[in-house]
Amino acid sequence: MALRADDLIDRRRLRRKLTFWRVVAIGIVALGVIALSTWFYGDDFGGSTVDHIAKVKIEGTITEDEELIKRLETIRLSSKVKGVILSIDSPGGTTVGGESIYEEVRKLAADKPVVAEVGTLAASAGYMIASAADHIVARKTSIVGSIGVLIQYPDVSGLMDKLGVKLEEVKSSPLKAAPSPFKPTNDDERAMVRKLILDSYNWFVDIVAERRKMTREQALALADGSIFTGRQGVA
Repeated sequence: MALRADDLIDRRRLRRKLTFWRVVAIGIVALGVIALSTWFYGDDFGGSTVDHIAKVKIEGTITEDEELIKRLETIRLSSKVKGVILSIDSPGGTTVGGESIYEEVRKLAADKPVVAEVGTLAASAGYMIASAADHIVARKTSIVGSIGVLIQYPDVSGLMDKLGVKLEEVKSSPLKAAPSPFKPTNDDERAMVRKLILDSYNWFVDIVAERRKMTREQALALADGSIFTGRQGVA
């Protein structure tokens, strides 16, 4: 049966009304989500609307971590965060990664109380970051320390000889691209790497001495790469 013109007009009007109310309903839901987010997260850099203590986990191998740096900065700028717990469980990582997080924690500690909570392990760069806090809390059997710097590289020259592979190179200077895994290191190359390691090591020792309120001699006595239990660390 054919529809009359009036019926078509009525249907179109009904569709327009339904579309209008659907848009209104979606808008109300969106406003509700925004209001709920504001209630939970507030409007000051993602913080809660109530005063609280923030807890940040630092786990695994430490590298340059822009997301973590940004999170620490957000916490520092939040007026609702009154203190911070750094939960650390890390065997260490890169010196640059440890340095960048250490510096951000020091900025944070200048504005808010910061405590490092050691889980199973806070060694090397993990201990460096813990040292940036105002206090370090560890279990009796937690592992801390390993103050030092390490560079490792393989020597596959023996394997190349067995396979009959020979490396040829042309360099601008003797220490360019050294050390190389394709040939044994010589005295000059080892001396260059050692200078690099000692520079970073001295910086690490100075951090420990400053943050743990020791003399440099006291820090050096502990900075032989040794690891300690939490009980030994207190002593």
